[in-house]
Amino acid sequence: MKANEGNVRRGPSLTHRIDWVFKRRDMPLQVTAEHGHWRRVQDRDGAGGWVHYALLSGVRTVIVEKDMLKVHARPDPSSPVNAAFELGVVARLGECTLDWCRISAGGHRGWAPKSSLWGVMPDEVRE
Repeated sequence: MKANEGNVRRGPSLTHRIDWVFKRRDMPLQVTAEHGHWRRVQDRDGAGGWVHYALLSGVRTVIVEKDMLKVHARPDPSSPVNAAFELGVVARLGECTLDWCRISAGGHRGWAPKSSLWGVMPDEVRE
């Protein structure tokens, strides 16, 4: 989500009722459908609806799903730990291998197991 808040509508137009408002900038959302300039999105809890594409950012973010998630210097559990991220932290997503993703938040960055992140598909590889 690019904006600090965005209306989530029942259908893909301004004439559809607003069901709720997303209120967190950079919140990762999964796009499940497209219709013209509208995207049907879903958050990690399954809440969703239709938002105008202008409210969405091209910047990928993820949510940390494990408390005190160790973020490593390299995609290897034996590499040094750069930081530990709390449960629910929204982090910027960088490159991903089959099992690890590079993430950054709060001035810290490193590699985390993909299985501990929401917002990236299990088979997704990013360079």
